[in-house]
Amino acid sequence: MQKNILISIAISIALIGGTLYFVSTRPASSNGEVVGSQNIEIRDGIQYVTITAKGGYSPYVTEIKGGLPTKLIVKTNGTYDCSASLVVRSVGFQSILQPTGEEVIDLGTPKSGDTVQGVCGMGMYSFQLKVS
Repeated sequence: MQKNILISIAISIALIGGTLYFVSTRPASSNGEVVGSQNIEIRDGIQYVTITAKGGYSPYVTEIKGGLPTKLIVKTNGTYDCSASLVVRSVGFQSILQPTGEEVIDLGTPKSGDTVQGVCGMGMYSFQLKVS
């Protein structure tokens, strides 16, 4: 119960932009590399991007194609840290993810040059989808 209250407060702060000051620019993944197509799949004209949430988000940066309907799949596996509290402001998404499972987030059709950013409710961890 106490954890849920703290996460709710953190999400509220994130929604008003408070976490922008606290978001780390350091990659949450071990090497911080930009990933090409390792976590991207295009099926039936829809681009699916998969990231994992546990102790941060991995991969930290992914390049995706613009002009395609895109869905973000966030996988968790025993995730009990703040990365389970996810905010993607550009699409109005905020949720506390299940500790184990998948959350599918519709990102619409991002345009070339856009960057979709996700951040945990506390602003400690983030990820980026760079649209080319």
